[in-house]
Amino acid sequence: MKTDASPPAPTAAPRRDPVARRVREVPASGIRRFFDIINTMQDVISLGVGEPDFVTPLHIRQAGIRSLQEGHTSYTSNFGSLELRRAIARQLEGLYGVSYDPQDEIIVTAGVSEALDLAVRATVDPGDEVIVPEPSYVSYAPCVVFAGGVPVMVPTTADQGFAITARQVAASITPRTKAVLLGYPNNPTGTAVSRQELAAIVRLAVEHDLLLYSDEIYARLVYDDWEHTCVAALPGARERTVLLNGCSKSYAMTGWRIGYAAAPGEILEAMMKVHQYGLLCAPTMSQFAAIEAIERGEAAVEAMVEEYARRRAMFVDGLNRLGLACARPQGAFYAFPSITATGLTSEAFAERLLYEERVAVVPGSAFGPSGEGHVRMCYATAYEKLEEALGRIGHFLEGVTRGQGR
Repeated sequence: MKTDASPPAPTAAPRRDPVARRVREVPASGIRRFFDIINTMQDVISLGVGEPDFVTPLHIRQAGIRSLQEGHTSYTSNFGSLELRRAIARQLEGLYGVSYDPQDEIIVTAGVSEALDLAVRATVDPGDEVIVPEPSYVSYAPCVVFAGGVPVMVPTTADQGFAITARQVAASITPRTKAVLLGYPNNPTGTAVSRQELAAIVRLAVEHDLLLYSDEIYARLVYDDWEHTCVAALPGARERTVLLNGCSKSYAMTGWRIGYAAAPGEILEAMMKVHQYGLLCAPTMSQFAAIEAIERGEAAVEAMVEEYARRRAMFVDGLNRLGLACARPQGAFYAFPSITATGLTSEAFAERLLYEERVAVVPGSAFGPSGEGHVRMCYATAYEKLEEALGRIGHFLEGVTRGQGR
């Protein structure tokens, strides 16, 4: 005899955490948290997000538009368009005297952030250690963790100009060390490292058979006759270096998402394998714009650097007059003043400055423990806004002093 009784409901197993442990243990970006707050407020002067305030130069925008009008809307090679890779190779040769084969030693990526992610995931095995100077850009350590590696953070201090030394790198090398991740000029400090010190780090890499990831996205934004050193161009470096760069900062093309990596063919092929199963290729119209930028954008770069230098001089001098000790950065577009004189933590300083004076900065602790006692202030904003920001910061500091009964 048939019945209409339903089968018993399955017994549910204890719920597992659906999020991977290594992802769960990585904190969210301290930069983005403040950016989200800013979006809810009015009359904020943002010195927080590291982005040029310039619009992409017109001739570069027109190249992207023209590519669409001409119907260039399909995929490019996984490596990126050969024309763009050739332009990148010519630029690297011309600027730094380092030669790469555009056929199989250069890959175009969706920003330099993807290039770094590819480099680490293609070369780091679980448990491998990667030496990372600190303070460092917020994605460096997470990239290593997501690849299953172990970031070995090496703190630098204001007393040493936040510049990593070969001696510090040597002291951090263990049998598990796979690579050293360098990012100079540095975000958040604006520090650059001397050619002599970088050459000494390369010699260590050769001695211990280490890889070097060199993030040089701010290479063109240097001041006071500082000459940028391309790590891959140093003796012994090219065969073990993944050179990372892109168009975002120097050509004011952050939203176009064009970066690249240049590396020996074996490493580049491994990176391409990860890239092709994830992103496939960088946006086609952006690649056309990047060709225009690299081949005909030099005058725009020089003009932007000149303006950044003008802002840097005024802004850094202003911070020092207010009692926030700040060295002049050699590159990038960040000031990293000490706020220890206020008695506040970097987190408290940033939050109070935002809510009380509507000036957004990023706490130094977002870039690692050695960034505590400082805040990052991006001077890639209009000169007049920087002047206004200094006035608001001065008013804030007066309030802090009164509150402490000084």
